[in-house]
Amino acid sequence: MLVHNWRAVIKHAWSVRLMALALLFIVLEPVINFFAATWVSRNLYIQLAMSAITGLFAVAAIVARIFVQQKISGELNGKPPAEG
Repeated sequence: MLVHNWRAVIKHAWSVRLMALALLFIVLEPVINFFAATWVSRNLYIQLAMSAITGLFAVAAIVARIFVQQKISGELNGKPPAEG
């Protein structure tokens, strides 16, 4: 079941934004590694950097998920936030 303000969550939640960035790096990693293999004989550092960046975005998304964001979480007394 979706939360009642799922559109606001998608627009404003940092966890969603950071997971989108992690997904972008996951998609770009094979492309960058392919081009790096043609330019550099040993692209191990590029592979490690791409994996590290992807992991950091994923960890940051987990941390962002547990923090209250007033814009989408609303009041702490149980009231739902206003949509829009």
